[in-house]
Amino acid sequence: MNHTVTMQKLEEMRFTGFARAYHEMTETNRNREFTTDEVIAHLVQAEWDDRYNRKLQRLIKNARFRYRASFEEIDFSAKRNLDKNQLMRFSSCDWITKNQNIIITGSTGSGKSWIASALGHQGCQYSYKVLYKNCIKLFDELKIAKADGSYIKELSKIEKMDLLILDDFGLKPLDGHQKLMLLEIFEDRHGKRSTIMTSQLPVNQWHSFIKEDTLADAILDRVVHSSHRIELKTEISMRETYKNN
Repeated sequence: MNHTVTMQKLEEMRFTGFARAYHEMTETNRNREFTTDEVIAHLVQAEWDDRYNRKLQRLIKNARFRYRASFEEIDFSAKRNLDKNQLMRFSSCDWITKNQNIIITGSTGSGKSWIASALGHQGCQYSYKVLYKNCIKLFDELKIAKADGSYIKELSKIEKMDLLILDDFGLKPLDGHQKLMLLEIFEDRHGKRSTIMTSQLPVNQWHSFIKEDTLADAILDRVVHSSHRIELKTEISMRETYKNN
């Protein structure tokens, strides 16, 4: 079997990483520098890397992050009550494996959404399915889904996400339907999947924000009481800081 035929078959099988590495080795005759085992290991690693990178890009695209933030870009130098040790522990994504939640609170511009997006990107790197949603837009989408009959399907999609990021909770009062939607989302995910929530409201104000005691108790019981907390406190806007640099 000649080189051209081999390349064609690799491409037909979609072994793009393997094919690229094989082509490079044959073009440069580098395969003569290695043992057979080393050549095979190199080609297999090239294929594995290619598939991982394609999967990672697909996961990131499907997550629809607000920011293309990476964990390495989180600014720990700014004084905003951000515990580096805590974030470093989160970087392993064990908390996602254990179906735990994270709540990030702080004022406008403190970096809540950026940190949430960075943690979400980290989850993608560990091959977890992640979905970012702004709370107001999510409720609007679910309202439309109720009208066109796709509500259960949309809830099912959300339930299957290993990590759901709900950004900007508490910016707008919730009506009765939205509170029930929120409860259904958390009921489906409780103890089975992980959620990140960001909010300008301190957690101790969430109960009064939801208002209805029974629903508030049910919602908070499923997401708050067992969550890790990141409480950002800063007098400067991280958004304005980076905009001006």
